Amino acid sequence: MKKIQISPSILSANFSQLGNEIKRLEDSGADMIHIDVMDGHFVPNLTIGPPVIKALRNYTKLPFDVHLMIAPVHKCIKDYANAGADIITIHPEATDNLVDSINHIRELKKKIGISLNPNTQISIISHLLDQIDLVLIMSVFPGFGGQKFIPNALNKIKELKKIKDKKNLSFDIEVDGGINFDNSKLVIEAGANILVSGTTIFKNNKGDIKKNIDTLKSS
Repeated sequence: MKKIQISPSILSANFSQLGNEIKRLEDSGADMIHIDVMDGHFVPNLTIGPPVIKALRNYTKLPFDVHLMIAPVHKCIKDYANAGADIITIHPEATDNLVDSINHIRELKKKIGISLNPNTQISIISHLLDQIDLVLIMSVFPGFGGQKFIPNALNKIKELKKIKDKKNLSFDIEVDGGINFDNSKLVIEAGANILVSGTTIFKNNKGDIKKNIDTLKSS
């Protein structure tokens, strides 16, 4: 079983202190930094773009786990790769040709992630699982932080893990949305090895980030 990794979402960080917040996450044992990119079109919110990511790149050596919630996504991939993304995760619904977008990310020598919304079936990408590095299961509908975990996501994680084991594949299973101390154990038991968390990491235990990351890792 893969080691459990924590990818804190800076969507819940203090945006006026993002560089320092990222340093705090690194010092507290985060494995990577999850960056939610929203365009106000594919999802109903706006966040940050390549210039901000490029500026933040100097604050840590941790991998940048960049989740692109933008459409059309294909033409933007290179900008985020150049800004410092290490993992680029896209949604199948956001590109006219998913295979072309996967190949584009690979050509840029970045890790390839595919995100599945709560109403997106695994079957859409089942024939591509040997070509990607990570599947991001959304356990909320993307667009805002602080939402409640959708329990049915556990069934999707289990189904994906079963396919992964049967085909002896090596992609990571990442889960994002409403992850907290109550459901993290269930998510890990279902087959996830990367947990994305924002509110829980930044707000619980009076903002004790290290304690919150350690608690999630030991779920």
